[in-house]
Amino acid sequence: MNRDLLSLCGPLREALHRTDYTADALLDALGDDAHAALGRGEPVPVRRATRDAGELGLLARLFLLGDDCSASEVAAVLAPVDLDHAVAAGLLERDGALVRAALDLRPMDLGGGDRWVLSDLDGSMRPRTTAPDHVLGVGHASLSLLRGTPTAPTGTVLDVGTGCGVQALHATGYAGSVTATDINLRALDLSAATFALNEVDVELVAGSWFDPVAERTFDRVVANPPFVVGRARVEHTYRDSGLDLDGASELMISRAIDHLAPGGTASMLASWVHVEGEDWRSRVASWLPAHGVDAWIVQRDVADPALYVGTWMRDAGLDPRDPATAAQAEAWLGHFADNEVEGIGFGFVYLRRTDAPSDVLAEDLRHGYSDPLGDEALGYLDRAAWLRDRDVLEERFALSPATALERVYLPGDDGWRQVVARAHRGDGPAWQHEVDDLAAALLGGMRADGLALGELVELLAAAHGEESGPLADAAVTLVHGLVRHGLVLPVPR
Repeated sequence: MNRDLLSLCGPLREALHRTDYTADALLDALGDDAHAALGRGEPVPVRRATRDAGELGLLARLFLLGDDCSASEVAAVLAPVDLDHAVAAGLLERDGALVRAALDLRPMDLGGGDRWVLSDLDGSMRPRTTAPDHVLGVGHASLSLLRGTPTAPTGTVLDVGTGCGVQALHATGYAGSVTATDINLRALDLSAATFALNEVDVELVAGSWFDPVAERTFDRVVANPPFVVGRARVEHTYRDSGLDLDGASELMISRAIDHLAPGGTASMLASWVHVEGEDWRSRVASWLPAHGVDAWIVQRDVADPALYVGTWMRDAGLDPRDPATAAQAEAWLGHFADNEVEGIGFGFVYLRRTDAPSDVLAEDLRHGYSDPLGDEALGYLDRAAWLRDRDVLEERFALSPATALERVYLPGDDGWRQVVARAHRGDGPAWQHEVDDLAAALLGGMRADGLALGELVELLAAAHGEESGPLADAAVTLVHGLVRHGLVLPVPR
């Protein structure tokens, strides 16, 4: 462990509190436009906005923009931090009368008070080479997983491949104890400093994947693993697994269940290839056992191979016009072509350990929605478990208050002509299910104090001259889908 950096955390925390170097204060100082520019990697609007922001502005220029700053001014704003100690610890670099940050120190709001995260500087604000053991900061993927992880209180949490430690730091707000692993020793150094800076207790263990916790189980597993899809090689540990194509995601998804306590859940980011002539849903589902797990696999995006390779090349700070970079891209795209890869999917994987036959649903969720997915995931798994071996015809149901019936009409020869009707959930992931008029009538008859589904079907069949048997079969299929997606809710007996 970097003892110098750890011993620096106490005085550094005092300085950050004194200067109010927090996420809220930074947003207030920058304003919405400059704060958005910070997220886009545009330093000039941020620099202009911080000129009159005093000590907070100086810290933003130092740690977020990577600017050269006066050593005497930095010493004053970071007091009681000793500047020589900060240089020796690797937090700062000195250049005569100037100092610059050697690490990214970022304020965060994780929902449980002020937090700070240490990571390596990237090239977004100042050109720099990405080292093989680079420790990635809080990027878009990390933020997605933070929003996509349930925060219901739990006992033990395992963060696999902790990196800068942000997922484990988040977990300290809802878990009794947290364990974090990483194969990158530099990541363990920086995450240990992040935990010390925030005065939280996290068990850190070194090793690959689940090896450091081989005989242990946890109530929740979270992971933002090195899931980049490519050739079986490691150029940057934060993104490359050394496993071919989507082997990293297969490993995580297939082995996580072995480290869940009964009823325990996992929340992970993953990627998978779309192979010509193969259903991606079947591919990912095949990584799970036939017994003992409920799974919800959510595809949020699909990239074509050229876009995918170009994105990750730029992520590494490589110029696509450089001949060496072009050769790497050629090899990468050639590997995709050799394996008939048409696209690369990305999304969330949620698991729950059960003692029943596995229930696995993989689906697209590529439309926009604003509600966090984490708590929704637990709700989905609860609803899937409720449906197991349930005769829904004997149950009563009610519509969710957020469910609406939408009808779309287009001009016709005799006026408006209905072309589609949809049951639409207005919150959560904003699911939509197309329904016909009979299904709409069935949903309209659902009441908390009303009839069981089978009785509603009998009434509907009699009213419309339909056979009740086929109508009941269709109603069971419809209700299963709507319950899974939370548009229809079971009424407790």
